[in-house]
Amino acid sequence: MQLKEYQQRALETIRGYLELLADLKKKAEKITDPDLAFDFAAKAWEKAGLACRYLPRKNGLGQPLPIFCLKVPTGGGKTLLAVKTVDLVNTIYRKRQMGLVLWIVPTTQIYRQTIQHLKDRDHPYRQHLDLASSGHTLILDKTDHFAPQDVQENLVVLMLMLPSANRKTKETLKVFKDSGGFQDFFPPEDDIKAQEATLKRFPNLDTYEKQSGFWGRQIKTSLGNTLRTLAPVIILDEGHKAYSEGAQDTLRGFNPCLIVELSATPATGSNILVDITGRELHHEEMIKLDLHVVNKASPNWKDTLLVGMNKRNVLEEHAKEYDANTGINIRPICLIQVERTGKDQLGGRWIHSEQVREHLTKIMGIPADQVAVKTSEKDELKEVDDVGGLLGRDCKVRYIITKQALQEGWDCSFAYVLVILTNPSSQNALTQLVGRILRQPYARKTQVRELDESYVFCFQQRGKELLDNIKQGFEEEGLGDLRGHIATDDESGGLAGASIDRHSAIRKRFKDAASRTILPVFVVKNGHGWRPVNYEMDIAARIPWDDVTLKPVMQLTLSEYEEKDVEIGVSLTDDKHGLIQTKGFRNLKEGGIRVDPVFMTRQIGDIVPNPWQAHEFSKKVLGHFRKMEGKQVTERLIANNFVFLIEGLRKQLEAEKDRLAERVFRSMMEKDELRFLIIGNNFDYSFPKALAVKPTAKTLTRKDGSQLELSLFEFVPEEDFNETEKAVAWYLENQHRLFFWYRNRSRHDYSIQGWREHRIYPDFIFTAGNKDAQTDYERVYVVETKGLHMKDNAKTNYIRKVFDICTRQAKSRNWSELGLEMKDKVLRFEVLAEDEWEAKLNEVLTE
Repeated sequence: MQLKEYQQRALETIRGYLELLADLKKKAEKITDPDLAFDFAAKAWEKAGLACRYLPRKNGLGQPLPIFCLKVPTGGGKTLLAVKTVDLVNTIYRKRQMGLVLWIVPTTQIYRQTIQHLKDRDHPYRQHLDLASSGHTLILDKTDHFAPQDVQENLVVLMLMLPSANRKTKETLKVFKDSGGFQDFFPPEDDIKAQEATLKRFPNLDTYEKQSGFWGRQIKTSLGNTLRTLAPVIILDEGHKAYSEGAQDTLRGFNPCLIVELSATPATGSNILVDITGRELHHEEMIKLDLHVVNKASPNWKDTLLVGMNKRNVLEEHAKEYDANTGINIRPICLIQVERTGKDQLGGRWIHSEQVREHLTKIMGIPADQVAVKTSEKDELKEVDDVGGLLGRDCKVRYIITKQALQEGWDCSFAYVLVILTNPSSQNALTQLVGRILRQPYARKTQVRELDESYVFCFQQRGKELLDNIKQGFEEEGLGDLRGHIATDDESGGLAGASIDRHSAIRKRFKDAASRTILPVFVVKNGHGWRPVNYEMDIAARIPWDDVTLKPVMQLTLSEYEEKDVEIGVSLTDDKHGLIQTKGFRNLKEGGIRVDPVFMTRQIGDIVPNPWQAHEFSKKVLGHFRKMEGKQVTERLIANNFVFLIEGLRKQLEAEKDRLAERVFRSMMEKDELRFLIIGNNFDYSFPKALAVKPTAKTLTRKDGSQLELSLFEFVPEEDFNETEKAVAWYLENQHRLFFWYRNRSRHDYSIQGWREHRIYPDFIFTAGNKDAQTDYERVYVVETKGLHMKDNAKTNYIRKVFDICTRQAKSRNWSELGLEMKDKVLRFEVLAEDEWEAKLNEVLTE
């Protein structure tokens, strides 16, 4: 699972704070004078220079308690960040692989999904934990017993529900009762001195007797007391739900060494260490936007259900075509919210789940196995989860009927359509369910607009309240900065005066020229015609994996020794360019990670799509080192270097994949199977006729504060530019030969598909003439800007290669092939680094 850029930045922030925390804690522990003592957690926060004010806390022993919050919107991958954070905490702060992690969640749905993923050894969450613990991971339910040896030899993750940790009702809850299964963590009952010593060390343990009793205070051997002695790391999912006085007292009373809160909407008083915005998720293709909202005026709820069904069917047709082209399965699901679900609530004026089910199956002809009901009384999704889940290709569910059961904690990226059949006076329906349809399948845009957006159909809602409720829903999912991505279609006419997007138009003097500007794309032969190149089908599928060389891996030198009592911390990441993340040192003990070609195969599966081919590579590498002649290579030596070999294999396969894909691409061009053309049929690119702009957006101005004059659109949102891009825009505004310039929007506008998976979205498109440009242009420039830190990295060099091909292709083909509208135009592609862009543009514009 490849980390997104915002996830990498978040983990770097966490790493930086933990390093300061560990250093200051070490210093604080050396202080013996109470007058000189300080709160090391608060001091570390201050030294980190974080914007959010830190509110210090203490654990049940009166010790400073580091506690911070990761603010992650819905769909942002908070569980992945949590497991990576556990690894960082153990490596940097606790300085050990093993120990207890107390993972607390607020609802049954979140509990079930989380523990299912953590127990699944093939799931990325579990694989990250296994790599962090060298394969010694133990996932436990609150009903499971464990012994001291389990905690000493494993990374133990204990799942708890938040109500189970509510101290106000502790006398009635099993977690605080003497269960008799944790005796080994405490001294024998008749060892009074040992009992006293333990109580002196942990004075907040629950006991049976008062100190004046014959046996003194006897410690309860409960799970709650056991947790208090183990200094756990607490992962608090939906942390804003645990800010009641009782919940906070109980959590701090577990004597944790550190608490990590996960929340989309942190409570007042949260120490926000990482603040991820909805815009970052949208940029990284994590969520389905825009959100389209249709407010049906019809008084019949069945009409609303019908349009929802129709939209889902249309989406499925797109999904089938997408599957045929890419082999990627998406089965659009429609969520339907009703007013009643109970057995005794049928009839009357309320819309009931069984009414809707009957209408879908008997009137609309939907097969019964495509409809599931999820309520507090009936959970038909559990049966689906037990046989592969909603994402499975064999799953048939396309409609899910619910009342409130899916309001939070439920997660399925195939959910595209939300049909609200609740009473128009219901204020919470949209607010509570909007987040359930926002997650993008596979966290990657399909480039099929309909499959990259989400849809809501309402039943006679009031227009203004409708928008307010949806926007409130965005706020509650941590996506408040994306409220502008709501497109409405109100049949009731009730949205007059509502705050919706405004539109920026093309300047009149550029309109005619812009309408005739069409840019080419790479295309492949398709029968007697051409179609845009598809990475999976046209490039990846042709990579000759048999031509891969593993020689650099075979030449790796294995360490001849294993240092005792030295910790070596190596974690496999999903970052293509930084495959291995080293975090201190820890020993790979015998049996920690079993040398297994299947395990190695799983680690390279994201690079080599064919599992049989990937398995052959794994067997070849391990077989080579097992059969080396003249070397003292043992199975133990290979085991101690297993992660090192995985690192080397991933690095080499990435390089080979890129090399062979480029060879495929260039070979197709030489054979005239691939061209750079304008082909029409909406496959090439032309400028949008208007841009949707958020009502709160601020327009970019010139450096002196005056209005832009040469931008293609009248209003250009300032938030779309970084500092380098602003400088380029200001420069272009002052060029007399420039006709117009346009800020190309990532994921929306002109893109180039090269031989790597991800498309290239240039930063600027601008046009110029040979003299003072007034009514038309002669040259088109497509420009990508890069900061100094990215000037010569692999990605930038790849873009340069592709842009060079584009420029050469544009020169070598006459415009009758590229497009008559662009006759006699010059097309050029440039990559400009931060330290040279001005000189390059001076050169370009004087040609």
